[in-house]
Amino acid sequence: MDTDNIKTPSFMYAMIMLISAIAIISVGILVFDAPIQILMFISMLVLIPFMMRLGFSYKQVEKSMIRSMSRALQPGLILLTVGILIGAWIASGTVPTLIYYGIESVSPKYFLVTTLLFCSLVSLATGTSWGTIGTAGIAMMGVGASLGVPAGLTAGAIISGAYFGDKMSPLSDSTNLAPTVTGGDLFSHIKHMLWTTVPAYVITAIIFTVVGLQYNAASTEEQSVAALTSYLAETFNLGLVPMIPIAVLVTLLMLKKPAIPSIFLASAAGGLVAVFFQGFGFGETIGIFYNGYAVESGIEVVDSLLQRGGLTSMLALIALFLFALGLGGMLADSKVLEALIASFADKIQHTGLLVFVTVIVSYFTLAIGGAIYFSTVMGGTLMRPIFERLNLKPENLSRILEDTGTQGGALVPWTGSGIYTAGVLGVATLTYLPFCFLALITPLVTLFYGITGLTMTEYEKPRKDRRNSGKFETVGA
Repeated sequence: MDTDNIKTPSFMYAMIMLISAIAIISVGILVFDAPIQILMFISMLVLIPFMMRLGFSYKQVEKSMIRSMSRALQPGLILLTVGILIGAWIASGTVPTLIYYGIESVSPKYFLVTTLLFCSLVSLATGTSWGTIGTAGIAMMGVGASLGVPAGLTAGAIISGAYFGDKMSPLSDSTNLAPTVTGGDLFSHIKHMLWTTVPAYVITAIIFTVVGLQYNAASTEEQSVAALTSYLAETFNLGLVPMIPIAVLVTLLMLKKPAIPSIFLASAAGGLVAVFFQGFGFGETIGIFYNGYAVESGIEVVDSLLQRGGLTSMLALIALFLFALGLGGMLADSKVLEALIASFADKIQHTGLLVFVTVIVSYFTLAIGGAIYFSTVMGGTLMRPIFERLNLKPENLSRILEDTGTQGGALVPWTGSGIYTAGVLGVATLTYLPFCFLALITPLVTLFYGITGLTMTEYEKPRKDRRNSGKFETVGA
């Protein structure tokens, strides 16, 4: 893209662009209850004249949108294969088996903290939050529903566990990306995250334990649970064979095989189990891959748990992902965030303010970019010179990026992680958000360390001041 004639926006112009996009989405949702997909598309159209005034041609604006939206292809394919996986695993009896034995073995009082620990272990072993949510998460949602635990609470425990493991596992791509962007090394980064993650995780576990104590055998809908377990036992062949698809997926993920073929092979394994062990026809199984598992049992809890999945169930989510990335690409290429930061970067002289600004930047880039990777790369690139100027080691910055952008991925409805999590678990983002305690508590610990200076490691010798003295040509509102 030829950028010779393109100007960086002034602070006021950048604010007007940002507020315009946010206002369209906010008013559309709150006042008109409009679908977020169409609101993001309209926001993209509204930003076109703003970018053209900065010197972009329409072709350049279009390329900016398309280039950014192309990043949705891989996660979009993952979403489609996960849709297939869910349908296949229900037909194979994998999900019904997990739900049935989960109900039989898990005490309602300790269900939430058990879910947290279980998902943490799976995610630590595999290094993927998406894989954990799509396997252990689906099963625990079913168990939680049968035990009378609110869906938002169960989802919060699943997400907290999944992102703890994803964040702390050396196998995780986001855990490897953060120190790479900031100039640190992997194990110093993981070790430094223990200062914020461990206290937040302990508090999270205590909260889920205390909250879970109110759910006991007397509080569950025993008739509904009995009907569910009876239906599962009569309809599916339960046991070890339906667990084969899970073994296939976990093995492939632990071997760090590519996500898309791994998920599809686990789906295919589920399809084979559905045909040869559950008695489904081959054509019927292919139909489930596409449209999802369909059931009309007359039992509300059964229908709500099992009638889901299929490739088509993910199409609306992919549309949201495309428009979110397109909008984020336009805001990034027009240097809106750079203009906002440049207005006060030199005023940051204390770790407390630096950490606070970094937290805001991390969440903001997550919101406009629609992806954890975008947030990590943009946040790390923009804030790294300021950390170096204040003589702070790179693990301080990489820790903040993980504490906020990585863990916050599932909390923003239009990000890839938010779309995936809500779609797979069947729970709206705003329903589970208040219960994602780990993601909400960790940034508070991060801010505490920033204000007090505790754990903010410095270089032994001051580093050279690397402040950029260059000036951008700006265009006003």
